[in-house]
Amino acid sequence: MTNSNISVPGIEKLPTQIPGFDLIAQGGLSRGRATLVTGTAGSGKTMFATQFLAQGIASGEGAVFVTFEESPRDICQNVVSMGWNVEAWERADRWAFVDASPQPYEESMVIGSFDLGALMARIEHAVRRVGATRLSIDSLNAVFTRFPDRASVRHELLRLVSGIRELGVTAILTAERSSDTGSADQYAVEEFVADNVIILRNTLEDEKRRRTIEILKFRGTGHQKGEFPFTVLPNEGIVVIPLSAIELTQKSSNVRITSGNGDLDGLCGGGFFRDSVILVSGATGTGKTLMCAEFIGGGTAVGERCLLLGYEESREQLFRNAIGWGRDFAQMEHDGLLRVSCVYPEAMQLEDHLLQIKHDIEQFKPARVAVDSLSALERVSTPRSFREFVIDLTSFIKEREIAGLFTATTPSLLGGQSVTESHISTITDSIILLRYVELYGEMRRGITVLKMRGSSHDKQIREFLIDNGGMHIGNPFRNVTGILAGNPRQAPPGELDRVEQLFDT
Repeated sequence: MTNSNISVPGIEKLPTQIPGFDLIAQGGLSRGRATLVTGTAGSGKTMFATQFLAQGIASGEGAVFVTFEESPRDICQNVVSMGWNVEAWERADRWAFVDASPQPYEESMVIGSFDLGALMARIEHAVRRVGATRLSIDSLNAVFTRFPDRASVRHELLRLVSGIRELGVTAILTAERSSDTGSADQYAVEEFVADNVIILRNTLEDEKRRRTIEILKFRGTGHQKGEFPFTVLPNEGIVVIPLSAIELTQKSSNVRITSGNGDLDGLCGGGFFRDSVILVSGATGTGKTLMCAEFIGGGTAVGERCLLLGYEESREQLFRNAIGWGRDFAQMEHDGLLRVSCVYPEAMQLEDHLLQIKHDIEQFKPARVAVDSLSALERVSTPRSFREFVIDLTSFIKEREIAGLFTATTPSLLGGQSVTESHISTITDSIILLRYVELYGEMRRGITVLKMRGSSHDKQIREFLIDNGGMHIGNPFRNVTGILAGNPRQAPPGELDRVEQLFDT
């Protein structure tokens, strides 16, 4: 894992304790300085500012929240679902509000007469009273309307930031952007005033939302570059998913495990490796879910815990199908060797699915994980977020030496490459292709091991049958060509002989 306490000499970092953020910030926020958190409406600015304070309370620090928009009562109610009892912290003198929100009885503001001096005095009093080390101001946009021009805005912001430095607190200032692109803030001045700038985005792409966080600048210290996905979870708040933490340091095992099918073990040169990731690709109905059932059955037969994650079929349907192939999922579950989790991909964002999978793995501690199927998850995400999901998940299970089997559906019945394969083919250890083969008006099934990293394997395309005992792999299609291309045809006997002579050694 990347060291989260890295910092440049001279700049001390304050860990925010926001999950994942300190990793991309290389230790946290610059202690005693102001950080601008900016984004469009609904991007999570207020959540970030509140969570920064709540995590400080959990670490024994005091906190002050300055609100220009929502009332303190509304803020307290909004964060109850996150498990943050702000009212209790107020009563214990660990949290203080400075309420600068508009009041119903206030007359319209007089432009040009507003001064931040009185506000700074209130902030200083609150900081001293609760011994605060953390401060959040939400949101600066409500202040900007009280000044006549940008020069006045910038002047007053400089006063505000200077006052924060004199107080010695680490501060979050939020401001709203007009769009997810362009300047980091609406008035194009905040980013020049604040020491640090963080951008939160909640973009819509192909009718799918994607939340990301980017550290635009950290004055005088380092940070990870680029955008990183994040999500907001009940009782947790913001959780950043930093792909920068992934390193190619996983162990590589020489131990073989069974696929759950003796014939397939033979095709793979003796079975899968203990920490391998296997992709099973094929059209609908070719037997991908059956391979998951056999993979799980092979694990439970030797006392291994297995986790099955279903995104296309219900739990009852998976159990019924398994019984039809001679695998009793109910008994496996009763013995404590199997956990089945089924949920529609549309039920949550892809980042939420990833965190839920990690939670299930950490809790159940399986030796095998089967995901059926990746294609279902792909349809609820953008290409980039799906690619990040696959990289993170495969790295997570390989680091824990868990064998993983993923299924993916090809777009056509008779073949063709799935988009999914192009995303993950380079990070999978094995690729198994299942194909329909049409011969003389009859549909047959074929299987081939396309890739087996670190081991020899059978190169032939073999026919297989499915019955109540599972999958039975038979002889190769010796006189058929074009199967993988989706255009199988019968080859004349003489043509096969000529091809074999070309490679005769």
